[in-house]
Amino acid sequence: MKTSSFSILVRSPNWIGDQILAYPFFYYLRKNFPNARITVACVSWVADIQFRDLVDEIIILPKPEGPGLWQKMRAVFNAGKSASAQGKWDLGISLPNSFSSAVYLYLAKCRRRRGYRTDGRTLFLNEGQPWEKARSLHRSQAYLELLPGEIPRAHLRHATEFWGVPAEDKESPDLPGEEKSFNQSRSWPARQLVIPVTVKKYWVLAPGATADSRRWPLDRFGQLVETIHQKTGWRGIVVGGPKETEIAEWLCSRHPNALVDYTAQGSVSGLAEIFRRAQFTVCNESGLAHVASLCGSKVHIVCGAADPRRTRPIGPGPVSVTFNPVECWPCEKNICLQAQGKQLQCLLGITSERVWEEIHL
Repeated sequence: MKTSSFSILVRSPNWIGDQILAYPFFYYLRKNFPNARITVACVSWVADIQFRDLVDEIIILPKPEGPGLWQKMRAVFNAGKSASAQGKWDLGISLPNSFSSAVYLYLAKCRRRRGYRTDGRTLFLNEGQPWEKARSLHRSQAYLELLPGEIPRAHLRHATEFWGVPAEDKESPDLPGEEKSFNQSRSWPARQLVIPVTVKKYWVLAPGATADSRRWPLDRFGQLVETIHQKTGWRGIVVGGPKETEIAEWLCSRHPNALVDYTAQGSVSGLAEIFRRAQFTVCNESGLAHVASLCGSKVHIVCGAADPRRTRPIGPGPVSVTFNPVECWPCEKNICLQAQGKQLQCLLGITSERVWEEIHL
């Protein structure tokens, strides 16, 4: 733990993908406050992928005792009071836009409290930032904009160019990136590695997603699996958490020679070697798409309701996205609100043949 008199408390994102997109934020926060005591407060399911080389402490926030608003706010109240008892906080930064995350920094008694002025949070943020301009930014860039004003903005690489990865319409980046690759052993030292199958060449399939509007139909994934196996002879490794085991069982039972089930076999950070050694990764727009790209895998995303202009993985692994821009796309909603017969056309309009063609390019 740093013994500096300057202490920073960061309320980290609640989702795997958002936490990965916050890497440039944490990088520059540490770079510009090298001697500060930096503490992260996070929910339990992203504790495993906090960047431990860039922060000093991790506070895992308690789960509410029930689903009601009272139970949720009671948990926030207790967590904030607990943080305030751990010492004084000179600076607090809320990366999520939730009301509760701003209340948490207030209750922790952070002297300066930064975050976006949205969701009724203005009262609790004495350095609140305007959300109107930030809402159209790539999410990783929106996080960077929350860094304190004393950090020279000229020293910040744009988030989407952080790794020096060129834009799609450029042959090479204008400037070298801050970093060339992500060091998993340095940032995630406590991970328990999941070792890939003992074959030289394989690819990774991550078919899960948090919402129906972001999940490509399983039969389309199955068609793609057969195409890849026929064209290359490579087996696919299916990854995901406990919620994806049923999906993996369904796919593997229908394509036993082409797939092997690796779901629920370890932590998210433990998948680093799986992704790093893969020929490529195919997934929905999900948290694992960001983890795979961060670990250096070539990633291909089948994109539904998400807006890749704001949530596309930033690398360093190269990323391509297949999408079907119907009239309502991108709605960014978890549930499709179109009339019966027109639902999920953003996903249903994407064929396995098209995805293979774009992977194969």
